Amino acid sequence: MSQKISIASWNINSVRFRLDIVERFLQEVGPDVLCLQETKVVDRDFPAQMFRKLGYQYQVLNGQPMHHGVAILSRVPMVADNRHDWQDNGEARHIGAQLECGIRLENVYVPAGGEAPDPETNPKFVQKLAFIERMTNWSSQLDEPTLLVGDFNVAPCETDVWNHKQLLGVVSHTPVEVEALARLQQSHNWVDLGRKFIPEPAHVFTWWSYRAKDWKASNRGRRLDHMWASPSVAERALEHHLFEDCRNWGKPSDHIPIMTTFKVD
Repeated sequence: MSQKISIASWNINSVRFRLDIVERFLQEVGPDVLCLQETKVVDRDFPAQMFRKLGYQYQVLNGQPMHHGVAILSRVPMVADNRHDWQDNGEARHIGAQLECGIRLENVYVPAGGEAPDPETNPKFVQKLAFIERMTNWSSQLDEPTLLVGDFNVAPCETDVWNHKQLLGVVSHTPVEVEALARLQQSHNWVDLGRKFIPEPAHVFTWWSYRAKDWKASNRGRRLDHMWASPSVAERALEHHLFEDCRNWGKPSDHIPIMTTFKVD
């Protein structure tokens, strides 16, 4: 008899500062696996006990002080797999694990890339493109059923942003970033699960700036958070959810959680 596994991803923008809304999400939604980005905490200070209390006994962490950081928390067995330094500077932006069901899970936080989309004046933008290129080289050699999740910091489709024409010159939606992400997607024939379940031309956003007085009224969002699956994993995907209500909870992250449920044997 086939069973199911639900895997969620959330850029939490400091797990300790927003621990109450993480706990609420786990209690109300209860994914089997939660991938976090921007945890902003070293491993020894990660709030592991709260997750254990809620049944997330399996934990793999890659943290650093005050910046970046990723984690995978699971109620189902998994083993730590790897940490890739696609930034090539020691920043904690990736953690991988092997789930008992046979899916390899890769959790990534792609650099934002700074303000100006100009390689001549903005080294952060160069680093972002190099990060995606290193991911592409890695991806082209994958030979296992894999789920790649996280904050990619790129909104690739025209309807992944509130105004395509206005954001063409804004980092996260520039043609050079979109083209780089397309090469990454083609390198493994990744299936974008967000668009598999919510096809264009529907607008889909997972991030809204803190600058808006009323994020929901202005709705100037971007789809920066993604779940990409190997074709064989995508075939098992049953449903995909975005949890917009979390953008209103307590001291919210500027990102919302996303989650996909898969059929497993």
